[in-house]
Amino acid sequence: MDRSDSIRRIALERVRVSPCSWGGEIFGGYKIGRGNFQPWFKERQTNDGGEFSVGVAIPLAQNRQIDARRAALFRATYGRDAVEPDIQTQIIAFVWESSYAYWQWVAAGRNYQIAQSLLRIAQQRNAGLTKRVNAGDLARIELTDNQRLIVSRQASLIDARRKLQQSAIKLSLFLRTPDGQPIVPSEDQLPATFPQAASIDSKKMNGDIQLAMANRPELVSLELLRRQLDVDLAQARNLYMPEVDAVVFASKDTGVPASSKRDKTPFELEASLQVSVPLQRRKALGKIRAIEGKLAQLSTKIGFTQDKIATDVQEVYMALLAAFQRIARAGESLELARTMEQAERRKFDLGASNLLLVNLREKATADAAKTVLQAMLDYFQAQADYRAVMALDVNSEGVPNP
Repeated sequence: MDRSDSIRRIALERVRVSPCSWGGEIFGGYKIGRGNFQPWFKERQTNDGGEFSVGVAIPLAQNRQIDARRAALFRATYGRDAVEPDIQTQIIAFVWESSYAYWQWVAAGRNYQIAQSLLRIAQQRNAGLTKRVNAGDLARIELTDNQRLIVSRQASLIDARRKLQQSAIKLSLFLRTPDGQPIVPSEDQLPATFPQAASIDSKKMNGDIQLAMANRPELVSLELLRRQLDVDLAQARNLYMPEVDAVVFASKDTGVPASSKRDKTPFELEASLQVSVPLQRRKALGKIRAIEGKLAQLSTKIGFTQDKIATDVQEVYMALLAAFQRIARAGESLELARTMEQAERRKFDLGASNLLLVNLREKATADAAKTVLQAMLDYFQAQADYRAVMALDVNSEGVPNP
C-alpha cells in the first residue's frame, strides 16, 4: 500500500453517553470511515453517509438500585439539608440568651426601684425625726441612726444602679439598630413590672414531649446523618453484588454503499448480557460491617437524644409549676410583711417602738419584695427555657418566629 492510500483512509467516531436516574445508560454515536482499508480493518469502513447507532445498558444486579453517581447526589442533597438544622439551633440559642438578658434587665430595674423606695422612706422620715428631736420628744440617737440608714441605703442604691447598667449593657448585645449598632436601653424603657404569670397545664406535658421531638433540630440533624449512612451502606452492598448488564444496541449506515456487496447497509440490532463477578469482595464486606456499626451507634445516640428531650420538657414543666406556686406564696408573704411594717411604724409614731424595729420591718418588706422578684424572674426564664426546649422560635424554614 502506498502513502496515498494511507492518506485516503479516514475513520471518525463520536459517542455520547447519558446516564439515567434508574441506573442505566442510554448511548448514541456517529461513525464515518472512508478510504481504502486493509481487510482486517473493514469494520471501520462505513457507507458514504456514515453509521448512526443508539443503545441502552440496563444493570440487573450491581448499580441497579444505586451507583456511585447517585450516591454522591444523595449525599450532597442530605449535606445541603443539614445546614438548616444548624441554623435553627443557632436561632434557638440566640432567642434563649436574649430572653434571659431581657428578663434579667427587667429584674435589675425592679430591684433598683425597691432600693429607691427604701431610700425614699428613710429620707422622708428624716424631716419628721428632726422635728421630734428639736421638740424633745425623741432622743437624738434615733435621728443619727436614721441618717446612718440613709447613707447605707444610698450605697445599696448605687450597687443596684450598677447592676441595672450592667444588665442593660448585656441586653445591648441583642438589641440593635437597623444598621447593626448596639442599643443600650435606658431606665425610661423599663416596664412597670413583670407581666402577669399564668399556670401551665401539666396534662399537656406528654403532647409537648411529642411536639418537641418533632420540632427539635438535633433530631433532624441525626436523621439526615442516618440517611447519609444508609446511602453509604447501600453503595457498599451494591459493590458486593456481581455486575450483570443487559445491553441492546442498534446501528444503521446511510448514504452510498461502501461496496457492491452492500454489507454495511442493513439495519443491525444486537442484544447481549454482560456478567462480571469479582473474586475478591472483602473490601466491600468490610465497608458494610463498618457502616452497620456506625448505624448502630447512631441509633443509640438518637434514642439518647429523644430521652434527653423528654427529660428537658419534664424539667421545664416542673420549673414553671414551682415558680408559679412560689409567686403566689411570695406575694402573700409580701402582703403580710407590709402589714407588719405599717403596724410597727404606727407604734414608732406613738413612741411604743424604736427605729431599729422599724428598720427591721422595712428590710423584711424589701426582702419579701425581692423574693417575689426572684420568683417572677425564675418563672419568665423558665418560659424562655420552655420555648427553647419546644423549639417554638423558628419555623420550618429556619426563620425566627415573630
